[in-house]
Amino acid sequence: MIALIQRVSEASVKVDGEIVGSIEQGLLVLLGVEKTDDEAKTKRMLERVTQYRVFEDDAGKMNLNVQDVGGSLLVVSQFTLPADTKKGTRAGFSRGAPPAQAKELYERFIELSAQQLPTQSGIFAADMKVSLINDGPVTFWLEA
Repeated sequence: MIALIQRVSEASVKVDGEIVGSIEQGLLVLLGVEKTDDEAKTKRMLERVTQYRVFEDDAGKMNLNVQDVGGSLLVVSQFTLPADTKKGTRAGFSRGAPPAQAKELYERFIELSAQQLPTQSGIFAADMKVSLINDGPVTFWLEA
């Protein structure tokens, strides 16, 4: 499982011109599911996302996580993250999970996240338009 997390001051996702999820301070989580992912990896990724220290403390050091600052998550499915881009000029998608598996784990990640902090999401497999103000900019690639 791969999560590209971005520290945001605000973010939203639209489907068919309507906002389906939006947050203020928090993390935009672009979530890619791989064939080898399962419930354990989903839980581990959520732990990494919620505990990763990307927010500044009073000394200006990134020592605080999203929960410490009272932030939220906006989770968006991103099937291109597991793409193989090591050679050529076109990505290969053989590492990505089949749609049914990816949807199940994406929705499970959201369900578990919502038990810990305010969580919004996009719609799996929809054509989404994501807007954000990346605060920093701060962006990290996490794997579980």
